[in-house]
Amino acid sequence: MPDFLLELRSEEIPARMQAGARASLDKLFREQMTAAGVSLGAVTVYSTPRRLALIARDLPLATAAVSEELKGPKVGAPPQALEGFLRKTGLTEDQLVERGGVLFAVTEKPGRATKDVLAEAIPAICRAFPWPKSMRWGAASISTESLRWVRPLSGIVAILGDELVDCEVGAIRSGYATLGHRFHHPGAITIGGADDYVDKLRAAHVLVDHAEREAMVREQARAAAAEAGLTLVEDEGLVVENAGLTEWPVPLLGRFDEAYLEVPPETIQLTARTNQKYFICRDANGQLANAFVCTANIVATDGGAAIVAGNRKVLAARLSDARFFWEQDRKTPLSVHAEKLARITFHEKLGTVADKVERVAKLARWLASEGVIPGCDQDLAEQAARLCKADLVTEMVGEFPELQGLMGGYYARAEGLPDPVADAIRDHYKPVGQGDEVPTAPVTVAVALADKLDTLRSFFVIDEKPTGSKDPFALRRAALGIIRIITENGLRLPLIQGATAALAEPVEAHMPALAQELLAFFADRLKVQQKEAGVRHDLIDAVFALGGEDDLVRLLARVHALQAFVGTEDGANLLAGYKRAANILKKEEWQGAALSYTPEPEEKALIDALDSASPRADAALAAEDFAGAMAALATLRGPIDAFFDKVTVNDADPAKRAARLDLLEQFRAAVHKVADFSRIEG
Repeated sequence: MPDFLLELRSEEIPARMQAGARASLDKLFREQMTAAGVSLGAVTVYSTPRRLALIARDLPLATAAVSEELKGPKVGAPPQALEGFLRKTGLTEDQLVERGGVLFAVTEKPGRATKDVLAEAIPAICRAFPWPKSMRWGAASISTESLRWVRPLSGIVAILGDELVDCEVGAIRSGYATLGHRFHHPGAITIGGADDYVDKLRAAHVLVDHAEREAMVREQARAAAAEAGLTLVEDEGLVVENAGLTEWPVPLLGRFDEAYLEVPPETIQLTARTNQKYFICRDANGQLANAFVCTANIVATDGGAAIVAGNRKVLAARLSDARFFWEQDRKTPLSVHAEKLARITFHEKLGTVADKVERVAKLARWLASEGVIPGCDQDLAEQAARLCKADLVTEMVGEFPELQGLMGGYYARAEGLPDPVADAIRDHYKPVGQGDEVPTAPVTVAVALADKLDTLRSFFVIDEKPTGSKDPFALRRAALGIIRIITENGLRLPLIQGATAALAEPVEAHMPALAQELLAFFADRLKVQQKEAGVRHDLIDAVFALGGEDDLVRLLARVHALQAFVGTEDGANLLAGYKRAANILKKEEWQGAALSYTPEPEEKALIDALDSASPRADAALAAEDFAGAMAALATLRGPIDAFFDKVTVNDADPAKRAARLDLLEQFRAAVHKVADFSRIEG
């Protein structure tokens, strides 16, 4: 069975689009082959800056013949039904097949040569290709029907076995010839088929396998740094990007002026990475070194000296700009920078960034003064909050927005502000993602928590809540950040109290409805956040459903104890008993009207168990001993099982029936003190 090779050659494909292009080519090719009935072996897709390539193994020479069957009317159906079916199928009545009193149209479709199928599939794949950005070119581009591609398509290689698959896409005809490396082997190469494609291009200084180029960048960049006695700062994103920019990657180490090291290291790294796609290095002490690793696309005759010199010159210009910004920004105190925040609109309904800072400062002071954050100095918390957004108007952050917060911390320290203030300014955006560290320093916690709480409550007040997949103001991320800060620092902050603290009067009018919306939003985010920790979402619902519980530390302690309990035999059986009791009460629509009578022994045992368990559970809950509360409930397991085994609830005697229903209501109420068991699955 022959192998198939497809190469689509073009001008440079942006590195950021190559992974998606590989996936799209694989998907479109499989769809075309499946639709045509062509079975496939292994499919491999490669990419370089100048080509997409696909190799499909073990294709059949032809598709199998297919018999298609279409069900028609019954024998003896009205003539109109039969005539309509014949028109639809294009057959005559004597060509129909009768089976079980029903007429069928059976059409035999012969197999097709796989080469013909591929010749039709290749243009279809090219025209359906979902590039994020694409273009038309040449004289044909005046027509909207002309081919669109990421960059002008210049060549197609399509070979099945050793036979050419003849096709045409946008006036480009398929052939056996491709091109090698732009500089090392600019001439044409004749490809014999899938088996020699990779090796022939390798001989022409093109590594078609992106994974091989990535490994080369990764290993040779490390080696270049190690040879100079340095350690490469690992950056997998840069590895992929440099591999996507080159067909024959050659990492080279260069040096820049040590004077630039006075600039914060994050600035140098961002400048090198973002603008130039360079790796940076650290010395033996772990400090940033005046070295970079660039990736050439050529094996230079001078060992890369000219390439390194050119890259050094470009990087020096970038670093010179960064040093200028660093020096200029430090000439102005952060407090003066902060005054300019009044010119920046935060949101048209929420005022300026200065207005937001004012709200955050009041909330940070409140968190410190109320003792929510132990050991937090309220004056330092307010000072840090008032300066935390000041770096937004600096030159450095204007050039590199990714450094906001970080540069504010550097400027605060350079200005001589207290370390807790500088640290809080630097880290108040944290945690910015799932893997980011959570602040623990008291002043930083106050500012970070106040900033996120204010963002969340403010956008909820103006009804700018997330909808579906849309969350333009990153409120879900803010909520997850709040949850992590509170839980990982063990802060005893009721969410609604925190969200409503230090609000202006006009906003307070919204709070009753807003509180419920915020609580539901936090519940959803908490389920997402705790899912990875193995916490069941239904148990979180069961605790939230009690109402009035918005202390996350206490809530999660209750949830964890509940999960441990329902995982035991006692817990599972008690849950089953609860659900049985709840179903009976629901069916009877019981409102409570017990009559006096002498209970059966099993009823008396349940009554006694409830009399013992309820006060113990209450005391344990008051002490936040949730495991103890679950242990108290566990004592009800035996009595409730015995009650259902021996006692008929719907007794003919109205007094017995009423008393037993009332007893089940007491049992349900006792369990509900711990959690709403009706929300628990199972």
